[in-house]
Amino acid sequence: MDTASYDLLSTAVLMLDTEGSIRHANTAAEELFGLSRRLLSGRPVHELFGADSGLAERLPDALGGKFGILRQDLRIQRGVDHMAVGLALVPLHRQPWAALLEVRVLEHHLLLDRHRQLSKELKNQRESLRNLAHEVKNPLGGIRGAAQLLESELDDSDLHEYTQVIIAEADRLAALVDRLIAPQGGPLQKTRFNIHELCERVYTLVSIEFPGIDMVRDYDASVPDISGDFSRLLQALLNIVRNAAQALTEARMESTPRLVLRTRIGRQLLLAEHQAKLGIVVSVIDNGPGVPDDLRDKIFHPLVTGRASGTGLGLSLVQEFVQQHGGIVEFDSRPLHTEFRMILPLEQIG
Repeated sequence: MDTASYDLLSTAVLMLDTEGSIRHANTAAEELFGLSRRLLSGRPVHELFGADSGLAERLPDALGGKFGILRQDLRIQRGVDHMAVGLALVPLHRQPWAALLEVRVLEHHLLLDRHRQLSKELKNQRESLRNLAHEVKNPLGGIRGAAQLLESELDDSDLHEYTQVIIAEADRLAALVDRLIAPQGGPLQKTRFNIHELCERVYTLVSIEFPGIDMVRDYDASVPDISGDFSRLLQALLNIVRNAAQALTEARMESTPRLVLRTRIGRQLLLAEHQAKLGIVVSVIDNGPGVPDDLRDKIFHPLVTGRASGTGLGLSLVQEFVQQHGGIVEFDSRPLHTEFRMILPLEQIG
């Protein structure tokens, strides 16, 4: 197929050289990115998809054919809004170009199906975990009681150290089980408040807890008041920010650890069950190491964590609380730039 034939296609097509730079773009690509072929030509392709896509890291292997056809879904910025697209990079052999990159705008219903599937999976997993937690709680109580009885019968006080370890570990596990059992689906206690009240509370708490992190506030003053459960949304945002701060603290940073708390008005937002015309986007952005690849698809699942000291309940609870408000939590991550977005629809929580 010659280059003129690609202009007949309705999807965007970019031809890449061995370095991942654009050598040809069809008419649909010009329209999608709002740039002429002259401006697209010679540009590294990963620059079109923003710093969050992670495409730059995968591109060399993809051009070499490591992935076969590399497929990736992400968002590109169009003005002040974002558009969901799906990429398919196909390595070429014995052709004037190294690879062909097709960019398709994802239909809204496909993204909604994915969000609904995530909500269904999380609901089923939470229910299974709570059932399991009930089964574990009684034996834990028996272990603790037996350790206390044993301690009272021991004449050697030096051995009490060991029974105290048993009791302490039983208490720790019991506390974890209680968190799994605790009902999170009760009625929302709604009040009306400004989202920045919530952000400021989180900012103060985390600044005190992690003084070595450079925390930046980037608020949109035009964000209107909302009606929601202040305590649940506070806990959700606090979990996200604290996770980011802990990741920054545990990482070996060459630069100053930095965390940005940002608010914006969003339009045409895809949520768990529907598309919202207008919503509030609260972003937590850090310059840490990023989310490991093996956790990306399951990071919101219960008991999944990338930290040795983590329980894996924080982000699962975040997603649950935000979905109770009709919203959803998304993230983009690569080394030195991770962004979690808490998205709340104004028409649903107002």
